[in-house]
Parts: sequence; structure tokens; C-alpha cells
Amino acid sequence: MKTDYKNWMPKGMVMGVMWVTVAFLILSVILAVLPIPHTAKVIAVSILLVITVVFAIMTLWMFLMYRAFSYDGKRKMSAQIINGVASYVKIPEGGKGLDVGCGSGALTIACAKRNPKASMTGIDRWGKEYASFSKNLCEQNSKAEGVSNTSFMQGDAVKLPFEDETFDAVTSNYVYHNIPSRDRQAILLETLRTLKKGGTFAIHDIMSKAKYGDIQSFAKKLKEMGYSEVELIDTTNGKFMSKWESTWMGLSGSAILVGKK
Repeated sequence: MKTDYKNWMPKGMVMGVMWVTVAFLILSVILAVLPIPHTAKVIAVSILLVITVVFAIMTLWMFLMYRAFSYDGKRKMSAQIINGVASYVKIPEGGKGLDVGCGSGALTIACAKRNPKASMTGIDRWGKEYASFSKNLCEQNSKAEGVSNTSFMQGDAVKLPFEDETFDAVTSNYVYHNIPSRDRQAILLETLRTLKKGGTFAIHDIMSKAKYGDIQSFAKKLKEMGYSEVELIDTTNGKFMSKWESTWMGLSGSAILVGKK
């Protein structure tokens, strides 16, 4: 059995935009040969061609993203990020870890492999925008990796179905920026609510000011609340990706928030 962690840029999405591009190109050609007034034809065809070019650029960008994120490709950025985040997750023997927004189970499984004497729970809502991701896929990937210390369940990151101080470690990767919210710092606190005293956390996301507000002040707030070893680590300086990659991929501001409760 082979693992299938899918791609963070779904193939169906890439193909969908490509076919929209083709459709606009065909409309442009059809309109160009129709017997309509010259001026109106020029204006209409010009507008359609501009739209075609925009969608063509989007298709190229999405294709390059797909290739970079592919687990089978040369760059394998997804695998690099997953293993990088998992390296911060330390769970004591017999302990429990939580991965919020587990997707295809990649980070949950990577953490479980690094902490074989502990257990990992992956939670996700598995929305229609990522229809190829599912609980069943996570379980299949876990089985393919030969990992038995994982479990997966459906749930919402905004209101986790766990009591306070349930887990010895919590982690997440590129999840919260996808959640429509005016206060993503509150989502972080909801995740940290489930962390035991002495537990560790490692949360990686696009922590730009536009998405998170002043994340540096938030890290300072955590220290004032009693958290220790709180650090915000830039992952666009060569750690997980280069500055250039983070810019053209739209991942500028990516950082991992780590620490201990």
C-alpha cells in the first residue's frame, strides 16, 4: 500500500482554472469570426483576451504551486514543511498529541512516527473545498506508513471538542489562515486551551499582520500568561522555503510559533 497525501494545490482546482482559460479563448475566437460591427467586435474580443490571459497566468501559477508541493516531485516542499514542523513536537511516553486541521494526515502521522510511545489525534472538518481529503484517507495513509498510534475525527478548529488541558502537545500547519475570522489569535488560544501545563506547541501558518494582527505582541502576551520558551521562527529565510518562493507562492509571513505551556 502506498501513501497518498494529495497536494495542497488540488489537481482538480488547477484543471478547473485551465478549462476556464480554454473556454474564454474559444469564446474569443468565435466572437472574432462572428458578423458583428467591427468596433463592438474589437472591444468584446479584447476584453475576452484580457480575461483569458489573466486565467492563463493563474493556471501557470497554480501548476507551479502543484509541482512544488507534490510529494512525488523534485522540490517536495510539503514534505519538507511537514517534517520540519513535526521535529518540534515532543510528547512524553504515554502522552497524547493533537494535530488541528490534519487534512490527509501527513503531519499527524509524522508526529506519531517521531513519538512512537505516544498517541496522536488528527482533527479536521474536511470541507468541500478539499473534497479529496477525508478521515478515511488519513486512516489509509497511517496504515500505509505502518503507524498504529494515530486516530482521526471530524471537528472544528474554532471550537474544539476537547476539555482544557487534554493534550501533551498541539500542532497545526497552514490551517488557521484559511478560516474566515477577524481574530485568528483567538483560534490560536482555542488550540492552546487544550494543552496541558508543561506541554509543547508548534503552529505553522502565514502569520502576517493582515491575517493575524501583531503576532509578536501575541507571543509576548503568551509569555505574560505564563507560557515559556515562546518563539516565533521565520520559515521563509531558507528554513522551509526561500524568500523568493514565499513571495511568488503567496506564503510571505510564514512562521512557526513554538513554546511550552
